[in-house]
Amino acid sequence: TKEALFTILQDLRPEDHFNIIGFSNRIKVWQQDRLVPVTPNNIRDAKKYIHNMSPTGGTNINGALQTGAKLLNDYIAQNDIDARSVSLIIFLTDGRPTVGETQSSRILSNTKEAIRDKFCLFTIGIGNDVDHKLLERMALENCGMTRHFQEDEDAASHLKGFYDEIGTPLLSDIRVDYPEDDVEQVTQNFFPNYFNGSEIIIAGKLINHSSDSLHVEVTASNSKKYILLKTDVAIDLPDRNDIRGVPGLDDGKGDKNYIERAWSYLTIKELLKSRLKSDDNQEKDSLMEKAKSMALTYNFVTPFTVLKMREAGLHSKPPQEEFINPSTDGIGEKLQSLQGHKAPPGIRRQQDKQRIKISKTSADGDPHFVIDFPSGKFSVCFNIDGEPGDILRLVSDHKESGVTVNGQLIGAPAPPNGHKKHRTYFSTITILSNKPERSYLEITPKRIILDDGERLLLSCGRSAVVRSSSLEVSISANSNITVTIRDTISFVILIHHYKKPAPYQRNHLGFYISNSKGLSSDSHGLLGQFLNHEVKLLQESLNASHQQVGQNQTEALTPNPTNTLKVKGRLVPVVWKQRRIYNGQQEVDCWFAKNNADKLIDGSYKDYLASHPFDTGTSFETTNSL
Repeated sequence: TKEALFTILQDLRPEDHFNIIGFSNRIKVWQQDRLVPVTPNNIRDAKKYIHNMSPTGGTNINGALQTGAKLLNDYIAQNDIDARSVSLIIFLTDGRPTVGETQSSRILSNTKEAIRDKFCLFTIGIGNDVDHKLLERMALENCGMTRHFQEDEDAASHLKGFYDEIGTPLLSDIRVDYPEDDVEQVTQNFFPNYFNGSEIIIAGKLINHSSDSLHVEVTASNSKKYILLKTDVAIDLPDRNDIRGVPGLDDGKGDKNYIERAWSYLTIKELLKSRLKSDDNQEKDSLMEKAKSMALTYNFVTPFTVLKMREAGLHSKPPQEEFINPSTDGIGEKLQSLQGHKAPPGIRRQQDKQRIKISKTSADGDPHFVIDFPSGKFSVCFNIDGEPGDILRLVSDHKESGVTVNGQLIGAPAPPNGHKKHRTYFSTITILSNKPERSYLEITPKRIILDDGERLLLSCGRSAVVRSSSLEVSISANSNITVTIRDTISFVILIHHYKKPAPYQRNHLGFYISNSKGLSSDSHGLLGQFLNHEVKLLQESLNASHQQVGQNQTEALTPNPTNTLKVKGRLVPVVWKQRRIYNGQQEVDCWFAKNNADKLIDGSYKDYLASHPFDTGTSFETTNSL
């Protein structure tokens, strides 16, 4: 066991924190009142401590668990621990409780009260002199699992294998939901933890047999992100549910409904676990009867059923029965046995009712730019005739809010009889943020790459939500992506897919600024420079003097080529146009600036070219003086 502990210590990761508690008649804590980080010196000292440990009489299980729970609770309370990180206690013993509190019921209640659902307890019993039911129930009631090793087994290799299962937590609080009108009798669908190498199995009964798909929503989190995935699973395709390859069913005499047997297997195991955890005799009897009835129906052997063997002819096969152990060491079961609070089936449909806030300020299409000025009750628009491969800086506020948005152009042939030599569209939108920590998003019409220290690849074809402490990405399948930064900056990226594209069409993206409150007054870029600056609309009279138009007169203006915008002291001739944005859902009346927005934007078009998609440099250091 010492050798196994040495190996476990060596496998701890640099970001982990740990401590060691020994217990017999007395309780000995290696590092008093704290968890220590994983460093070479701490690992060396821990190995020395374990090497010098020696077994003595007595087993104070209750005291050891109270000490461990207090130490871990205090550490979580006193340090800035992410609520979604995974904390756990591995409890190993070779004896029954003989010192301090020895009543199993009191130990269970004390442990439950000490842990308070804040972390999981994993229990390991070695040898024949352990209270298996106590260890198993402690694990079940505290979202863990249990293992039992015989004295003549290689405990070191078993313990190392056990740690390998739980040593790499990937996700926590995993929940799988289905529409409550479509399913019933769903097995456990909430799991506190998901570790590398483990699996999760959920089964249930379909109510709506005529439907050809089932909507599924999966929520989970890891140390940095919250994730919500939505998808529709095809269920009425016989070739996908073909079970002819299942052993024992080829002769046609077996139970064809393999999936239903899997459901019954999981349900029986849950009934056995619930019985083990119950203190009510009447409830225990009821759970036993349910498990026994289901076991007889589906031909499973349990602690409450008997398998009778009869002599058979030489050519007959023995019955294909399976045994269900009441322990969490059940057949084929690994970490899906982690018992959390069972969540009722059903999807919170109100999440789907959230509407995207449509903003006029955007860059979409060929690309066409629109700037909305709500205070002046008018909009301005312009085109940028770029070259394929150009990367345009749309928003540049890296020094203040830490946000930069770049868009890369892709080319396509011009339509027949058009005045352009080619068309260009946004093929990639890159969003970078360096506050409070660095992260970036790379978005194309097919996929999204999110990298905030951990790289995550998402498909644009599936609805999903990914949330971290300062960033949220919400995907509406094949429609749009909403990116929210620190709850004060929001961008909507529209996905344009063509089923049968013309030669001059390309799948592309549109970029919309939904919320710019978090961007500073010094933000720049083709769109960003207008977010915090006023533009005045003038009308040139016959004597060439300029007269400012009031807000109540704006709508009365006629499409007059002599209308003029005043931008930072520059006069920009504009004409009246109408633009359709957001897939044609909204029509915008705007004043159009010609010639690649000459005089409207600071500098020229080429000043807004980025050297690469992740370029955060600014072209204008003295924007306000222009």
